[in-house]
Amino acid sequence: MECNGCEFRAELYYDQECQIWVRREGDGTLTVGMTDISQSIAGKILHVRVRRPGTRRPVGKPVATIESGKWAGPVPNVFDCVIDLANEDVLEDPNLLNIEPYEAWIARVRPVASVDVALKKLSTGDAAFELYRQRCLRDDIHCERGMR
Repeated sequence: MECNGCEFRAELYYDQECQIWVRREGDGTLTVGMTDISQSIAGKILHVRVRRPGTRRPVGKPVATIESGKWAGPVPNVFDCVIDLANEDVLEDPNLLNIEPYEAWIARVRPVASVDVALKKLSTGDAAFELYRQRCLRDDIHCERGMR
């Protein structure tokens, strides 16, 4: 599914502004990444910094920071978690987030409460697509993927 060229994957979970996606893993962790909307707004991503594994990140404290040619800012965090692992491929080549935003995840985190409690704060499926579509149309976002 897509809107204005922005890819959307219904099996993932999304925050209310559709900046991040979250995927449930079989080991009780959650994988966090940037949406196609976010990578398009950011432009060419130059640097990614993930907090050290073992670091607790309460709601509102970012799991990572992203720097691009036109923007620097946090990867939002909507549930209390502990950093489990950073994606070394993305740390070495941040532009992977522009090329394949849904394969190039940023970090794996372990929710302090249960996975189900963490995911309750996110949207998935048709409800998430409606948020995604509204964001694309409201902000007139058109996505481009690939080398920048």
